[in-house]
Amino acid sequence: MKSIYIVDIRDESCRIKMGAFLGVILSVFIGIVFLCKVFGFSIFKEKPSGLPNGSMWHFPFLGETLAYLKPHQSNSLGFFLQDHCSRYGNVFKSHLFGCPTVVSCDIELNTFILQNEETLFRSSYPKPVHDILGKLSMMLVSGDLHKKLRSVALSFINASKSSPEFLSYVDTLSLSFIHSWRAHTTRLEFFKEAKKLTFYLMLKNLMSIEPDDPLAENILEEFLTFMKGFVSLPVYIPGNAYSKAVKARRRILSTLKDAIKKREKIMGNVSNVKGDFLDELLQKDCLNDEEKVSVLLDLLFAGYETTSGLMALVVYFLAQAPSALQKLRVISEALRCGNLVKFVHRKALKDVQFKEYTIPAGWQVLPIILATHLDPNLHKSPLEFNPWRWTVCIHCFIYFYNYIIFLYILINLLMEWKTKEEDGPMSCPYLDFKGGLVLQMEQIN
Repeated sequence: MKSIYIVDIRDESCRIKMGAFLGVILSVFIGIVFLCKVFGFSIFKEKPSGLPNGSMWHFPFLGETLAYLKPHQSNSLGFFLQDHCSRYGNVFKSHLFGCPTVVSCDIELNTFILQNEETLFRSSYPKPVHDILGKLSMMLVSGDLHKKLRSVALSFINASKSSPEFLSYVDTLSLSFIHSWRAHTTRLEFFKEAKKLTFYLMLKNLMSIEPDDPLAENILEEFLTFMKGFVSLPVYIPGNAYSKAVKARRRILSTLKDAIKKREKIMGNVSNVKGDFLDELLQKDCLNDEEKVSVLLDLLFAGYETTSGLMALVVYFLAQAPSALQKLRVISEALRCGNLVKFVHRKALKDVQFKEYTIPAGWQVLPIILATHLDPNLHKSPLEFNPWRWTVCIHCFIYFYNYIIFLYILINLLMEWKTKEEDGPMSCPYLDFKGGLVLQMEQIN
C-alpha cells in the first residue's frame, strides 16, 4: 500500500518555508518591475496608438537585443532584420538595448530622422556606451557642446587633408609597411596590419608619437582591448570583455592626460613646438582639460576604426574585381557592400508623426543605414559587388570621406592578391573578418 504524505500548513516549519518561498516570488516580481522602470518600460503602461507593427517581447533589458546583434555577412540585412521586415514591414517596433524601439529600414524615414537632429530626434546611446566612451564623447553629447567639440575635430580633419607634411608621412609609412610585408611573408593578415598602420598615422598626426616609440605600441594594445569590449555585451562582470574595456579606457585617458601635461610644460619654448594637433588643442581656451582629452580619444577611435575598415573592404573586394584596381569608384561600392556603420542610435524628443506611424516621445529609434545600401529599388542586384554602378547612382549612397593614399601604393606594389570567400566582411555589428582577411600575395614587383 502506497504511503500518502499530507503537508499540514499548520506546522510551523512548513509555514516558515512557504513564507520564504512567497517572499522570493515577491522579490523577483518587484525586481522585474524595477528593472523595467529603470530601462524605460512599464509592464502596466497602455501602448501608444499608431505604433508600427512588431514584437514587444521584453525580457528585462535584453528584449530582442541578442538576436538583433547576431553576426551576419555585412552585405546582408541579417536574419533578424530580414525576418522582422518580412513579417512587419520596413518600419517595426521592438525592444532593444533596454528600450522600446522603432527600427527603420525605410530610406524616407531614415532621412527624416537624420535631417531633424536636435528638433525631433537626438543622439541617444545606451548607458553602457556612455560608460565606455565617456560622457563627453561627440557620439553622446548634443547641443552647443557637440557643436564646440565637433568644430575642433573638423579643424583637425580639414588641416590634415591639406597638409603636405602629413600626406608625405602617410606615403612614407605606407611604403615602410608594405616593404616589410614583401620582405617577410607572402601570407598577410591584412585587417590587423591596416589597423596598426592607421592607428600609428593618427598618433603621429595628433601627438607626434612615432611608431617605434614604446608608448605607441602600449596605446595600441589598450585600444585593442577597448574595442573588443566596446562591441561586447554591455554587462559589467569582473574579467569579461566589457569590464576590461572600461579599465582600458581609464588607462588610455591617463596616458593622454600625462601627454598633455608634458606638452604644456614645454610649450613656452619655441624650439619644442611640434606643430601637431595637440599643440593646436592646447591653445583652445574654449575647452577644459576633460574636453581636450575626450576630443583626442574620439579622433583616435574614429581614425582607428573607419579608415582601417575602409582599407580592408577595398582590398577584399578588389580581389574579386581586378579590372577595377585603377578606378576610384570602387571605393563607393566597397563602402556600400561593407557597411562600416550598420545603424545609429536616436531618441524621439516628442511624439513624432511620420506617415501612418507614431513614434512616442522617449522611444529609441534605430535608422538602419545598410538597408539603404541593400535596397533593390535603389541598386540593381544589391548583393553583387559592382564598382561600375556608381556612374549613375552616386546620389543613393550615404557617403563619408577617407584618405586612400595607402591603397594606391598597395595597388602599385602588390599587383595581385587573393582572399578567401569565406573570410568576407561580417557585421558584428562592427566590421570584422572571420579569419582576419588573410591575403595570398601572388605577384610582387
